[in-house]
Amino acid sequence: MRDAVTSLIKNYDVVGRYFDRDALDSLKSYFASGTARIQAAATINSNAAAIVKQSGSQLFDELPELIRPSGNAYTTRRYAACLRDLDYYLRYATYALVAGNTNVLDERVLQGLRETYNSLGVPIGPTVRGVQIMKEIVKAQVAAAGVTNTAFVDEPFDHISRELSENNI
Repeated sequence: MRDAVTSLIKNYDVVGRYFDRDALDSLKSYFASGTARIQAAATINSNAAAIVKQSGSQLFDELPELIRPSGNAYTTRRYAACLRDLDYYLRYATYALVAGNTNVLDERVLQGLRETYNSLGVPIGPTVRGVQIMKEIVKAQVAAAGVTNTAFVDEPFDHISRELSENNI
């Protein structure tokens, strides 16, 4: 797993270059946002169960066919699996937030996930919508915790959504 710093170093090392202005600006930005990233992670950590529960409730309110007979979240086992997956995405999105890099998502979550979901008949669209709902909830909670610029929260959630989607969102 790489973070923003090790990824930057690796990229410059591969081409045998010293850091340029862009690299230094990138490092400054990453370190300047460090406190906000830690605050966001702490907020997510202390509210994870509620975030997942609220995301699931909102998703099923928007798409009630998922919990009706023959819906993909019908039965307690399938409903629980949906919430488990949302929790999984939230945890890894938190890692990526702190790292300032989505590499962990690719390595640990996304490789082959779309294909697995397709083979199991899990609908991708509602999964992506659930991730986006989670992002909205997390951003609101992080803002309520006092982080003024929550734009960095978008990156891991949007990366998950984009990689799962057949089309860019």
